[in-house]
Amino acid sequence: MPDSEKAAPAGLDRPRRHPAPSTEAGPAIRNRFLRISLPFAGMGFLNQASRSVVATVGPAMALEFGLSASGLGALAAVFFAAYALTQLPVGLAIDLYGARRVQMWLALVAALGFALCALAPDPGLLGVARFVTGIGIAGALIGLMKANIQWYPPQRLAAVTGAGVFIGAAGGLAATVPVQLLLPVIGWRGVFLGLAGLGCCVSLWIALSVPHVVPGAKPVPRRRLAVEIGEFARIFRHPEFLRYMPAMALLSGLVFTYQGLWAGPWLRDVGGLEDGPRAQVLLFYALGMMTGHLLGGHLASAAQAQGMDPMLVPFTGLGAMLLVQVALIAQPRDPLALHALWFAFACVGSCGPVAYAVLAQRFPPELTGRVATALNGSMLALVFVLQNVIGLILDLWPRTATGGWDPAGYSWALGLTLAAQVLTVVWLRLAR
Repeated sequence: MPDSEKAAPAGLDRPRRHPAPSTEAGPAIRNRFLRISLPFAGMGFLNQASRSVVATVGPAMALEFGLSASGLGALAAVFFAAYALTQLPVGLAIDLYGARRVQMWLALVAALGFALCALAPDPGLLGVARFVTGIGIAGALIGLMKANIQWYPPQRLAAVTGAGVFIGAAGGLAATVPVQLLLPVIGWRGVFLGLAGLGCCVSLWIALSVPHVVPGAKPVPRRRLAVEIGEFARIFRHPEFLRYMPAMALLSGLVFTYQGLWAGPWLRDVGGLEDGPRAQVLLFYALGMMTGHLLGGHLASAAQAQGMDPMLVPFTGLGAMLLVQVALIAQPRDPLALHALWFAFACVGSCGPVAYAVLAQRFPPELTGRVATALNGSMLALVFVLQNVIGLILDLWPRTATGGWDPAGYSWALGLTLAAQVLTVVWLRLAR
């Protein structure tokens, strides 16, 4: 067996120095961010828009196709199923061929998925289109993180990644009030056509802006594909991965589960909000995600610079999420309370990606794409389950007179995820 194959397992037990300088001037960092991180954040914009757009246009789609709660949940879940199934292959491809090349092509796949959504004549083909879209945006976070690890020093990694995800989260913002305003003009099909054109633009942006080669990066020895795939088994068995994954997957998964579908129906059926006010709360939801990404990344980098454990940031978010879910189970209807609670729900839940950047630094640089996709794939698989389970829970009650779902079903669903989060906290303590 070649030496390169023998060396990899040992590297899983200690962090490696990544090929980035330890100190750089501010202008150099800003220029690097504009040229490298920002184009990959464009993929994040597509990612967040594709996740949250169904929460806004979902009622119109359900009306046109006559979808039930479980049918609408399955439509949203198939997107996350494709997203989850693609994670490990995308992580391997990014490690082997680079984020630039992989993301260029995936942006075009996402554009194809959006175009198919716009042209779908029935729910079956719409589900296929959402599946294709899920494949196209599957590497958004991983591509950004891989590029940042290659181009920035470790102490800046969480902050720069948080800033990139913050910008990408604007896609979720755009899919709320702006989309709601456009719906009467272009319809939900026109919204998807616009996203298709944006996907083509992002692919071109990455191709023209991101350099082909990382300066000073050493070539990674080529190994058999079976060996490269086998690294996933070591990652999934690693003690730190096993300890953090359940809590971090559920924390992030809750944000995407409700952003991708159930926040909009909850605000209609529990909060009693019409289309306009509901879109405003979803806008605050997107602002909460952006705030959580940016603030969480900077706090984690500051903690790391002071010699503290940056994982304190997502741990704090986990505790806050428990309290927010308790408040939502009480079914508040005051508009100010709804804005504040859903902002907080998205903000504290968006601390989860900080764990991705922190854990990635504890593995060899040639495995960072696979480490991130292992975490992301686990989270997305959970989102697929949660979106379907919530739909099944809601269907246990008769539909209301207005065509919505019983508020009691939403509270039972939140109670289930609250109990699951308590179990992940217990696991964090036991697995130390």
